[in-house]
Amino acid sequence: MKAVQYREIGKGPEVVEIDTPEPGPGQIRLKVTAAGLCHSDWFLMDLPEEQYTYGLPLTLGHEGAGVVDKLGDGVEGLKVGDPYAIYGPWGCGRCHACAQGAENYCPYAAELGITPPGLGAPGAMAEYVIVDDPRHLVPLGDLDPVETVSLTDAGLTPYHAIVSAREKLYPGGVAVVIGVGGLGHVGVQILRAISQVTVIAVDVSEEKLELATEVGAHHTVVSGPGAADSIRELTNGLGASAVFDFVGVQPTIDLAREVAAINSFIHIVGIGGGILPTGFFSTPMGAAVRAPYWGTRGELIEVLDLARTGSVGVHVERYDLDQAVEAYRKLHHGEVRGRAVVVP
Repeated sequence: MKAVQYREIGKGPEVVEIDTPEPGPGQIRLKVTAAGLCHSDWFLMDLPEEQYTYGLPLTLGHEGAGVVDKLGDGVEGLKVGDPYAIYGPWGCGRCHACAQGAENYCPYAAELGITPPGLGAPGAMAEYVIVDDPRHLVPLGDLDPVETVSLTDAGLTPYHAIVSAREKLYPGGVAVVIGVGGLGHVGVQILRAISQVTVIAVDVSEEKLELATEVGAHHTVVSGPGAADSIRELTNGLGASAVFDFVGVQPTIDLAREVAAINSFIHIVGIGGGILPTGFFSTPMGAAVRAPYWGTRGELIEVLDLARTGSVGVHVERYDLDQAVEAYRKLHHGEVRGRAVVVP
C-alpha cells in the first residue's frame, strides 16, 4: 500500500510503498478515508537526531478516519464497513485517568511503550491503518470523514483547552485566541458555540484573521508591537478572563501574559517552545497557567456532536496521497488556510 513516512532524520516526509498491515488479536484494520496534517508532524520531523524518539520509518498521520476493513481475533461489536474516527492519545486503558476516558493524561503509556498513531505507532497517512483497541474508535455516523477528520486533534485539542477553562467563560468575559490557523479557527467556533464571551482573535496573518472573522470572532488584532495595547483597549483595560495560545512561541506567550486579567486562565496549547515563568511578579494575581494536551474520549464525542449541529467545522484543503509531500511543504511555510487533509 501507499503510505507517507518519515524515514531519515532531517529529510521530511516521503510517499512510499509498504506492506499492507494485518490486524493482530484485539486489533482493527481501517481502510483510511481521510488523514489530517498537523504542525506537530513537523515538530517531530524538525527534531535533531539526539532528541528524536519516535522510531523510523514512521508512518505519519495522528488525525485519522476510516471504515472497518478487517477485525482481529476477539474483536466484537464492530462491523466491516462501519465508519469511525480514531481517538489518538492511546493509554494503558486501566489506570484512573484512562478509566475517565482521559487517556491523554495516562501516566503509564510511555513506560509501557504505548504511543499514538503517527506519533510513534504507524499512523493514518496511508491506505490502511491498524487501531489497537475498539475503545479508540468513535462512530462517525453520517459525518463526512474529510470534513471531520481534523476534529480528532484540531477540534479535540482546543475543545479540551476551552472546556477546562469554562469557569472563566462567563457572560461579559473575554477570551483571546492567539493563532487562528488549524486549531485556532476551530477554537473560535467552539467558544462561540458553548459560551457568551467576547472573542478576540490574534494572528500575524491578515488572511487568517479574515477566516477568524468568518467563523465568529468579534474582534481581530494583528500580532506584533501594539497588540497588547489594542487588546487592553478592547477589554476596557481589564484584560482577558481566558487566553488560549495556539502558537506557543516566546512572543505569543509574552503577549498572553500581558493581556491576561487578574484571576484569569492562560492555556498554552501550541508547542512553539516558549516558556512562561509564573509567580507573584510575573503573571497577574490569581492567574492560572496550564499546558493542556489533546483531549478525552468523551470530549471527542462532544466535538463530533457539535459538528453534527453545524456549530463547528474545519476549513479543509484536500490532497491525495501523492500530493502529501507538497501539502506538508505548504503547511511548513504557513500556506494552508485552515487544515490540510489527505484523501487516499
